Amino acid sequence: MKHLFTTIALAGVVTAYTDIRHKRFMVKNIDPIVNPGQYRSHMHSFFGSDAVTKDLPTTAELQKGCASGENPNDLSVYCKSRPLHRSRIPTLYYVRGPSDHVEVNPGMFSTYYENIDKAEIPYPQDFFAIAGNASAKSQNDVNENFTGLTWWCENGPEDRQNRNRALMPRVTCSGNIQVILRFPDCVQKANIKNYAYTAANGGRCPSGMKRVPQLRFSVRYNVRSLIPQGWSGAPPLKLACGEVGEGYCFHGDFINGWFDDAQKNLLKATSRNQWMGIDGAKGQGKAGTTCGPKDRDPNMGTSDYAKSLEMMKMYKN
Repeated sequence: MKHLFTTIALAGVVTAYTDIRHKRFMVKNIDPIVNPGQYRSHMHSFFGSDAVTKDLPTTAELQKGCASGENPNDLSVYCKSRPLHRSRIPTLYYVRGPSDHVEVNPGMFSTYYENIDKAEIPYPQDFFAIAGNASAKSQNDVNENFTGLTWWCENGPEDRQNRNRALMPRVTCSGNIQVILRFPDCVQKANIKNYAYTAANGGRCPSGMKRVPQLRFSVRYNVRSLIPQGWSGAPPLKLACGEVGEGYCFHGDFINGWFDDAQKNLLKATSRNQWMGIDGAKGQGKAGTTCGPKDRDPNMGTSDYAKSLEMMKMYKN
């Protein structure tokens, strides 16, 4: 009954929303939030504004870039990482053997903005946030009531009633494996590094904070071609930050790059039963990109996994 209630509760809060699909434009050993100014990070895959470099960007700097997502009014940055161990946002791998890992690229990476009817303010300039726990090793480390972190088979079969919901499915999926992750929806305007979840505070923002639209990552992986034989029990899949078959450590980063006029339109998406596209001066919400996003600092850092490990060792020595 507990699992059923949680499923219904999570479905029920998806109101007043819009969504954007994104394509990856860069893979590099930088992390501007955790290790700004340095080439010492594990590998990350970047989506959104191509103005991002090793340095933590401002919103204005991101807005000078080219968007890899379908909404030209959103120059935010979203990233996914590639290493075989702990990282900022874990890549999924098919484990063919003890030292044989095959990267599983997302079939679809989408960002949803939800509960907009409850938002008090748009995202502040230069706001960034982290969701999830990269060190999580159990369901108790996940805080699903806040983050909504859940793995399941998009088209069935359903097995969440028989396992921890942040574990990967224990049955062969008929279609994609899907995972979702929700971001904090409260921020202190005077100190944008201070953010929180309304779910952790009785459905309200803590004193001194304002409510913003809630960002949700939705990632779909098609693993049927990699694992045609299917699986029973723990699947032969591994997140960069976790163990085979687990999904507890899935996490994500967001750096705001929305244009102000589009954010005003975003706050108008208050219908509880109808999706709304977010248009702005840069174009319609599903116009796509025509500028060709690319690495703005191609001669620095690396996109090679082995070389990134060497560079990390250099910083440690």
